Order: sequence, then C-alpha cells, then structure tokens
Amino acid sequence: MNLTKILSEGTIIHSSGTTGPSKPIYQPVSKIKAANKIARDVQEINKKSKILTVCKLDHAGGLLAQTLPAFEIDAEVKIENFNAFRWVQIINKFTHSHLTPGMAEAVTKTKSWRDLDLSGIVITCGSDRVSHDCIQDFINKDCTFIVNWGMSEVGPIAINKIFKKGMQIDYLEGYSLMGDTSFINTKIINNELFVKGEICVFDDWFATGDLIKKINNNYWFDKRKDQF
Repeated sequence: MNLTKILSEGTIIHSSGTTGPSKPIYQPVSKIKAANKIARDVQEINKKSKILTVCKLDHAGGLLAQTLPAFEIDAEVKIENFNAFRWVQIINKFTHSHLTPGMAEAVTKTKSWRDLDLSGIVITCGSDRVSHDCIQDFINKDCTFIVNWGMSEVGPIAINKIFKKGMQIDYLEGYSLMGDTSFINTKIINNELFVKGEICVFDDWFATGDLIKKINNNYWFDKRKDQF
C-alpha cells in the first residue's frame, strides 16, 4: 500500500463488517489530514514515536488510527500480521499499538502476559465493544489505554476516553463505553447517533446506525439500529 499516494490522493477502505455488511468507503484527502492530526494529538504521536501496526491496512483501524498519522510526520512504523504471542514479545520496542477487542483479549491469554510491563506505551482499542475487564487488564499493566469509537465513515479517532492505572472504570449494565470526549459534532435522534464534521466523509449529518445513550458526558453504545 502506497501511503505517500494516499496522503495526496485519498483512498478506499472497507468497513470492518462488525456493524453490517462490509462496503468500500472513499476517504478524501481533507478528511484524512484532519483525522491524522486528531489521532496524533490524542495519542501524543510525534516523530520519535514507534508504531506497531497489526490490524489490516484496508480497514480504518489499521490504516487510520496510528499508521498514516505517524507516517505523515516520518515516525517509525512497523507493519505485520497479528500474532498474540509475538505482540507480547516485541511490544516493548514500540510506543504505540492499536488493537481490536478480540486481539486485546488474545494478548491477555498468552503465558507472557502475566509478567508484561506496558509502562509508557499507548494502546488504542476499538472497532467493537471494549469490555470493562479488557480496560482493567491493560491499565493494570501501566499503559495508557484509549477506548475508542469510530467508523470507516468517520474518524477513526472520533469519540474516546483515556484510561491510566488506578483510574475508575465507568460501567453501565448492558452498554459498552464509547468515550467521554468527542472530536466531531454529535446529536442523538430517537437514540441513534448522528455525526457531522471534518473527519466525516459526508458533508451533512451522517446517521451512524448506532443506538446509544449519553449520560454525564459519557457516550454508551447499546446496539446497531438493525439489531433486534
């Protein structure tokens, strides 16, 4: 994948399929540039950062969460297929990595997890529900753990919350936390989340299809609109 070309021409990525049938979505340059800046600011990615990318680059998380934001400023990026055992073995050589919840769970089940120290490392996690236990497992290892919500159409760093060791983890039965900070305009109509802004591929309000609640600044995911 030609990352330099993407920064000048945009690209097409495919939705993950976790929220409906996978489909191609064009990412314009203006949206990519705006999203890259937010991703760097939130995760404190700079030229000295070292990114370990293990998610596929044809999906938003793999390409847009850390890889392209880091590449744009000439930070080091290592791209390889995910293997939980190898991730645990090499993560301390890096400063950042993005995991899906399934990957995060797989990592915690390795034998080496017990003795792993993630001090100084930033882990973002999204694309599906991030459980209370997953957050706790990672912050116990002293990393900065960012619960993140985004879609192929928006973000991917759109709504999130940053957790560190010792912090209280929010919980709402039946819901999963999306975050408490939004980098896009939001409104809720009949419990459905609508978003609008420069990190969205559409100019007008976009109906995400996610049914949510917002309580004391926390966004909580319930289910997809087409789920019964």
